[in-house]
Amino acid sequence: MLKVVLFDLDDTLVDQEGASRTALLDWLPELGLDHDDPEELVTAWGGIAEDAYARYQRREITFLEQRRVRVREFLGADATDDEADELFSGYLSRYQRAWAAFDDAVPALRRVRDAGLVVALLTNGDAVHQRLKLDRTGLSAHVDVVVASDDLPAGKPDPRAYTVTCEVLGAAPGDVLMVGNDVEKDFQGPLDAGLAAVLLDRYDRYPEVEDRIRTLDEVPLAA
Repeated sequence: MLKVVLFDLDDTLVDQEGASRTALLDWLPELGLDHDDPEELVTAWGGIAEDAYARYQRREITFLEQRRVRVREFLGADATDDEADELFSGYLSRYQRAWAAFDDAVPALRRVRDAGLVVALLTNGDAVHQRLKLDRTGLSAHVDVVVASDDLPAGKPDPRAYTVTCEVLGAAPGDVLMVGNDVEKDFQGPLDAGLAAVLLDRYDRYPEVEDRIRTLDEVPLAA
């Protein structure tokens, strides 16, 4: 029996990809980077960020260190910690200003609550950073429980991320539905851990996945 709908945050409820792109393009002139194809730099930054964040999730580096890695690799610079922190702050301030919830996020969270279900969040991120994101996008008031990966033995898609989250929620895995945009972290991972899951595929990237939805308006509330 469905009791909890467990949402991912970045690129599920909040347009993280759009915020990152906007921030980077505005940050480039401050760095003195003039490039014929800015989108190439956006792609490069995204790849570096993904790799560094994966290292953070594997507990190889801290949340702060993954930011420094991103700056050093993107600029090809041997910056000190203080220099890397200062440089990253130029991106971070712009990134935070660009945070915005998707239009379907709040209505979906309200619909889940109106159905008498618990609205929970499982995010692969720093708890303080992600809670700030929830506050600034107006989502905090619509979420009952927030679980961040730094509160867990490991992040998604490690099975412990889902099983420990279910323990925190006081719910059996079979009573929890995971909704998110990442095939591995938000769909296959939770399925393997015994949860129900649907993939949010806003941009039609995964037509081969049967259990997918295109908007949060389609979140199933019966299982």
